[in-house]
Amino acid sequence: MDLRRLTYFVAVAEERHLGRAAERLHLSQPPLTRQIKALEAEVGAQLFERTPRGMVLTHAGETLLRDAKAIFGMVDQAADRAHRAARGKLGRLDVGVYGSAIFGIVPNILARFSRENPDVEIALYHAQTPQQVTALRQGRVLIVFERLLPADSDLQVERVASEPLWVAMSDNHPLARRKKIPVALLRNHALAVGSSPSATATLLRLCAEEGFEPQIATQTSDVVMATMLTAFSNCLTVVPYSMLSVQFPGVRYVPLVAARGEATMDLYCFYRKDEASPLLARMLETVRGYSTPS
Repeated sequence: MDLRRLTYFVAVAEERHLGRAAERLHLSQPPLTRQIKALEAEVGAQLFERTPRGMVLTHAGETLLRDAKAIFGMVDQAADRAHRAARGKLGRLDVGVYGSAIFGIVPNILARFSRENPDVEIALYHAQTPQQVTALRQGRVLIVFERLLPADSDLQVERVASEPLWVAMSDNHPLARRKKIPVALLRNHALAVGSSPSATATLLRLCAEEGFEPQIATQTSDVVMATMLTAFSNCLTVVPYSMLSVQFPGVRYVPLVAARGEATMDLYCFYRKDEASPLLARMLETVRGYSTPS
């Protein structure tokens, strides 16, 4: 059914007069009359009764008017949805995540994005960096949040935030009552680390700046397991600020301070350089407007 012909029908039904409807549509009356007759032939029913009072809808006409208004409503919605999709305000955004940032920065960013873009569905993909890079190239995710920097030339990397580092330990540990822990105090204490190369590299760098090599007693599967281990051992572990959202019984967090510069760890996002998705552009607006808690 021709939408233009339906438009003519609605105008006649609302005006109840061919002349006024023709004027409203900027048509002469004979072509409008022909269009109404053609529509009646198409639906196989009389839509109007021509009376001295004007054009009166038949039962079939009343039914078609209700449906026509619903159709035009759907057309308007479709146009609006297409417009919002083109601006990154509608659709599905697949996000890759991994590591301790899932406990702090990333949920904050995604929550802000959802508040600003309530019609965008967010789906999460949890995997380590090599799998995330593959997912990006296959189009299964649009953006990844990670601490480990990929070196791939087809990927664009942006720093999201720099997080202060804290030391996690048992409530009974000798350092647990300190308000701050200088990096130098880690020299004589056993440390647990997770599997993240970037976290271990940060720890090694900070200790090297103080002139010693850390005593890494054990390596766990991730920072969460390393933190849990401290609850029932003498080990310490160095964690980013995001981990403070994870509270284990018997574990205390104390800020780590460096003698030179700041004891921090960076979080990055990366995505394909050739990705033109408006959803990605919208997410990057949120990422670039994010600031970490002080």
